[in-house]
Parts: sequence; C-alpha cells; structure tokens
Amino acid sequence: MYTLAFETSCDETSVAVLKNDTVLSNIILSQYFHSKYGGVVPEIASREHLKSIVEISEKALHDSKINLKEINLVAATSEPGLIGALLIGLNFAKSLAASMKLPFIPVNHIQAHIYSSFINKEKFDFPFISLIVSGGHTLLIQAEDFFRHKLLGTTVDDAAGEAFDKVAKMLGLGYPGGPLIDKYAKSGNPDFHKFPLAYIKDRKYDFSFSGIKTSVLYFLKSINYEPGKDEKLTADICASFQKAVVDSLYKKTLNAVKELNIKNISVSGGVSANSELKERFSGLRQNGYNIYIPELTYSTDNAGMVGITGYYKYINSEDKNIFTDLSFNMKAMPRINLHTI
Repeated sequence: MYTLAFETSCDETSVAVLKNDTVLSNIILSQYFHSKYGGVVPEIASREHLKSIVEISEKALHDSKINLKEINLVAATSEPGLIGALLIGLNFAKSLAASMKLPFIPVNHIQAHIYSSFINKEKFDFPFISLIVSGGHTLLIQAEDFFRHKLLGTTVDDAAGEAFDKVAKMLGLGYPGGPLIDKYAKSGNPDFHKFPLAYIKDRKYDFSFSGIKTSVLYFLKSINYEPGKDEKLTADICASFQKAVVDSLYKKTLNAVKELNIKNISVSGGVSANSELKERFSGLRQNGYNIYIPELTYSTDNAGMVGITGYYKYINSEDKNIFTDLSFNMKAMPRINLHTI
C-alpha cells in the first residue's frame, strides 16, 4: 500500500511517499527566511507553500521511484497549525484524492509527532509514554494502543520550543533558538546559574516555561548583559537555561512512567533533537527502559510522520468508507478532544 502524504502546518513544505509504514522519500523545504522577522509570518508561509507544493510533490514521487498512479492513499495534516498554511496542503491533497478517487486521511499534527518515533523502527511496544516537545506544543501522553491516547499533561503557558526561541532572542542569538542554544550550551557550564523549575499544584504532569524565561530576563538585567560581548558568559547562560528546561521535561516524564509502571518512552517533536535531552533519556536504557526518539529528519515537521500516521489510521479503522467523504472543511471538522488525543 503506497501513501502520498503532505505537511504544511507551519513553515515547512513537505511531501513523502511511503510503502506501508516504510518511508521511501521525505522531501522537506524549510522557510529559513523567516529568521529575519524573528518568527514565522503566517501569510508569507502560506504563499511559499502554494509556490512550492507542486515541485516538492514531483520530487517526492521521483525520489521514491513510485508513479502517481500507484498511490493508494492520500494523507495531509488537518490540524493544529497556521490556518492559511494548513489549507494549502489540505486542499491540494483533497483535490488530488478526489481526482484519483482515492481515500483521503486527515491527520492530526500531534498524533503525527507521536507516531514519528515508529519510523524505521523494527519493533515498537505499547503501552508507552509520549513526550512531545516542539515550538508550539509540550505534551505528555499515555498511548495504550493505536489511537487510544490519554493526555497526562500539557504546558499552561509557553511551550518548551517557544521558551528556547525567546531566550535566544534575549541573548541576541537569532531564530530559531533551539539549535543555537544547544550549540552554545555544549561549551558552557550548566551549573553556572540555577534557573527555577515550575511546579504546578495539583497538576503534577503539566509544564510551565514562562517562569524560566522571565527568570532569564531578570538575570540578564542584573548582570547588564550585552549580546555578543562575552562568548563564555553566553555559553554558560545557555547551558544553565537548557539544563532547567531539560530537567523539567525529564523529571515529569520519568515520574509518569514510574507511577504508571510503563517501560516504553517516546520523545518526539523539534526539541527532541536537543543533544542534552536525547542524552538524558537515552541514559534510561541502562535502567531497563525502551527509549524511542525519531531520527533528526523526522523530529521536526515532516510529511513522513504524517504518512505513517495516516497509514496506521487507515489500517486500524473498521470503516474504510469514512475516508472517501471529501465534503468536510476545516471549519466543519470535529475538534479532537485533547484528553483523548
């Protein structure tokens, strides 16, 4: 079964071709020019998706060596994301499915991150705890089986990726902030300064990163920090900040797996590429935990994760006919309850 998948939820235009749950091609065009604005400009992102989606689709098919006529399923990200950007990929995919009389699979972006850890893995066991950390989302989810999910915790303010971006801006490092802070942190002292971890009463699995971000701001003011003046100081601040964020993500996830007696942990989303986060979770393998972290290509937004999720959604659905109705639109689509995502 061949799946053609599309991802346009933010600033990556991505198209992938899969054979069952194996990715044959996964083309990603990232809109790096948004860095000059300090963040993604939704209208510009939408226009870029429109300009490039045909070319990216053709390349994905070419690289997979699969003809368009061999495609059996079409999948695309349907939510959440930037509305204008989502509409480009969603409508393109729906039109393609309609013209070829193929089933169309709308895919939730969060679910796609959950199943991104399945890509190129020989074995993946349920149940597992899924930590999703990206620019817009920080979620802790318990997955009992395919599409049987329970939300354990989420962020009450900034997502982890947002905190990285905002702190990087304070330090004068640029955008996106995650990779830059990670780079500087490698030569810094994580014990240089202790930034606070947020604990939310009666919400033991929820996250909060606004306080850490504000603490960095006041610390920079207290030392009269000047961007670009002292590389060693910048590295130490990055290492200390990164340690605080990783500690929060790691400790709450570890508490969940211990309390729920689950030995399988998945860490996905753009921030899963962070070297310290990967090292901390990978270290749990020596304690008998199974740790699943997607390859770098599949950690950020990509169509490969959309395709594998669409494939699993299709084969695990009792009623395949629900994927032939293309009359829905984003406004009319039922919202997925976060507590059962």
